[in-house]
Amino acid sequence: MDVVSYIWFDGRAEEALDFYQRALGAKVEAIHRNRDNPEPGHTPPGAENKVMHVTFTIGNTTVMASDGYCQGKPEFKGISLSLNVKTEAEAERYFAALSDGGQVQVPLSKTFFSPRFGMVSDRFGVSWMVHVRP
Repeated sequence: MDVVSYIWFDGRAEEALDFYQRALGAKVEAIHRNRDNPEPGHTPPGAENKVMHVTFTIGNTTVMASDGYCQGKPEFKGISLSLNVKTEAEAERYFAALSDGGQVQVPLSKTFFSPRFGMVSDRFGVSWMVHVRP
C-alpha cells in the first residue's frame, strides 16, 4: 500500500509543474488534459487544455496533481510536504528555490533535531518543510 500526495492547483498545475521541474528536478511521468476525457460534461468551460491529472516524481517520491475546478483559488490548509535531504547544501538550495515567490514561515536554521530545518509556502501556497535527515 502507498499513500501519495494529490495536489489540486485549481487552474495553475502547468505553472506548478514547470516551477517544480526547475526548483526540485521534478520529472513528469504521465499527463492527461481535460480534452482527453472521453466522457463529456466534466470539463469546466474554457478548461479543455488544463491538467485533468498528472503524475510526477520528486526524487523517489510520486506526487499527483490536477487543475481541479480551475477557479484559480487553491487552498492548502493543515498539511505540509516534507522535503528530506542528505546535506546542508541541498537544504539551502531547495529552500531558496521554494522560497522564490513564496513566503518563509520558519527560516532555515540549525535545530536540535536537524542541522538545517525550515518551513516555506511556495508561490502556489503549498507548505514545505525542508530538513536534513542523515
